[in-house]
Amino acid sequence: MSRRWSVLGVPSSAGAHTPGVEQGPTALRESGLINNLRAGGLDVEDRGDVRGFRWRPDPARQSGQNAATVAAVADDVAEAVTAVLADDRVPLVLGGDCSITVGVLAGFDRAAREPALLYMDGGPDLFTPDTRSNGNLDAMGMAHLLRLPGHLPEVAAVGAPLTPARVVSFGDTLAEDGPDHERELLEELSIARVTAADVHRDPRSAAEKALAAAGESFVLHFDVDVLRFTDMPIADVPDSGGEPTGLTLHEAMTCLSVFVGSGARLAALVITEVNPDHAPDRAVLDDFSTAVAAALST
Repeated sequence: MSRRWSVLGVPSSAGAHTPGVEQGPTALRESGLINNLRAGGLDVEDRGDVRGFRWRPDPARQSGQNAATVAAVADDVAEAVTAVLADDRVPLVLGGDCSITVGVLAGFDRAAREPALLYMDGGPDLFTPDTRSNGNLDAMGMAHLLRLPGHLPEVAAVGAPLTPARVVSFGDTLAEDGPDHERELLEELSIARVTAADVHRDPRSAAEKALAAAGESFVLHFDVDVLRFTDMPIADVPDSGGEPTGLTLHEAMTCLSVFVGSGARLAALVITEVNPDHAPDRAVLDDFSTAVAAALST
């Protein structure tokens, strides 16, 4: 399938726990992502950035920091995504922290479309201000999309609620033994789940399993913290380094190529949590952008 991609940058770390990821869109562009996509024969336009925000402490709201700004950024993203969809193009959204995906789904809602959400992330972001004391909303994006108890109304209200049946959790490294808040919520909500361990066993089969649960159309959220940090050190929050481990770049790109191969079902791609300050040198980001472009060009 020949997609017409529209790149949208979201230089915001409003939902993060420290600054850094607001540099992601610029870093990905400078690493050659757009040029590599075009060199692969893809139709790609760059629509620039929505307004950005560099994280700062929010002492007045410790459990849901910068909530008003997170909501405002998400609203801007929603408007930009709606405009891309109106032009019959596919959004390629470069973050920015994970909370921007709230805005991406809201954009589809405003365009009267209801895709599933394939959430490729080291954790499913099911915390709320009641269950996460440090208040970073990028760990709460899915909880707000689902409007779980304890969500912040001003963030959730950017778009329509998402039902658990429209969610696939992919690549998480949650502990399988003992108590785990997010794992228990995935089970309680009957959310389809494909773990990092599943990907390690067979990346292609794991991706195909996720596709089978993703319905006729889906938005792919790709948080780079799903990657093993020692293999690709670009995430804002590195994986633990322990078992279960994150995905290698090769595993992740194998999965991405399967998702891309689903044709028109892939309605948008959101890349989040790239912190260029964590890359030891520019070559690391160059390698990531080259790999992503190759997967999208398959």
